[in-house]
Amino acid sequence: MEGDTVARGVYLAILLVVLGGWALVEYRGRMGFALRAASAWLLIFVGGLAAWGMWHDIRPRFAPAQQTEGAAMIAHRAPDGHFYLVLNIAGQDIEFMVDTGASNVVLGSRDAARLGIVTEGLAYLGSAQTANGTVRTARVSLSDVRLGNWQDASLPAYVTDGEMEGSLLGMDYLHLYRLEIDGAQMRLIRRD
Repeated sequence: MEGDTVARGVYLAILLVVLGGWALVEYRGRMGFALRAASAWLLIFVGGLAAWGMWHDIRPRFAPAQQTEGAAMIAHRAPDGHFYLVLNIAGQDIEFMVDTGASNVVLGSRDAARLGIVTEGLAYLGSAQTANGTVRTARVSLSDVRLGNWQDASLPAYVTDGEMEGSLLGMDYLHLYRLEIDGAQMRLIRRD
């Protein structure tokens, strides 16, 4: 063991002995009460840890990832460091990772299926370079695309046959907006 680790272990042991001694003196003759109080604090601590661990799952209910503010759409940086936008496409909400380095809008197979796109019959004539290598792509057209108050009748997109967890929102769509990133906040303002 290193010197720092031993010193921390000794400090922790002394702290536990002091707290344990205090609890024995304070609750002498009332050990049942002491155990109930300790159990309650343990449950509060475990509940707090569970809430902290699940925060990214429940956060959208309390703090939406995107919101309209005047003439702008505001998105907040996710815990993974990326920005995400939810577009309503033909009545379906689809979450996209904002990717200013991507030229195109690319749908993962799961999102394509949610939109009713049958991927088996698509002509995968294109290809794209991704972090996972080259994947084949098929061009599709998305209809009735909405982001907040803005609506587009159609949007060109690509479906990939490669492994992709979500969908990417590339410059084919993002060029319609003035995009500003300030720390943990991204602002999109529709261009005229």
